[in-house]
Amino acid sequence: MSEHYYSQNPRVRHDLHIIEEMLRGKRLSFETDAGVFSKKGVDYGSKVLIDAMELSPDAEVLDVGCGYGPIGLSAALMVPDGRVTMIDINERAVELAKRNAERNRIRNVRIVKSDLLAEVKDDEFDVVLTNPPIRAGKETVHRIFEQAHDVLKPGGALWIVIQKKQGAPSAFAKLESIFRETVEVTKDKGYRIIKAIK
Repeated sequence: MSEHYYSQNPRVRHDLHIIEEMLRGKRLSFETDAGVFSKKGVDYGSKVLIDAMELSPDAEVLDVGCGYGPIGLSAALMVPDGRVTMIDINERAVELAKRNAERNRIRNVRIVKSDLLAEVKDDEFDVVLTNPPIRAGKETVHRIFEQAHDVLKPGGALWIVIQKKQGAPSAFAKLESIFRETVEVTKDKGYRIIKAIK
């Protein structure tokens, strides 16, 4: 069976790289590796989400499937009086995210290995962000939506990025069935940014 970036412990050989990206006007440096999502550069969908997301300076934020950290670390810079919890099932991604927080001197983060939202199910957040692991299958993605709803404070929002061809219409319908309000915030090159409010 071939490995995916949502494997718990990728065994693929290490292939470390340093990349630099401009995200929300800030230049960030990331260490990436084989066995993690979008290792050659921050993927376009994540960039569209980073540009679109709205966070108050004191927000408690959760980044689900954080990978090596671009969404969560960008969010942390937007919430100087808040905190971002970053979770991923992939041990290699979690270690990279921790190193990238240090590399960019970002302190208001907590980075935890978690199968979906298991390790944060007793916490509460103002905002949940995710570029969901589409290749893990619709059932997994929909469980992320359900579990995000459970950990959000009333009035809190889930922000997701999803491509139309990768199931945006069914994702939107699922979110509408769970959340009080679901809106498409923007779209860019086939990527949809959807905000669902509890």
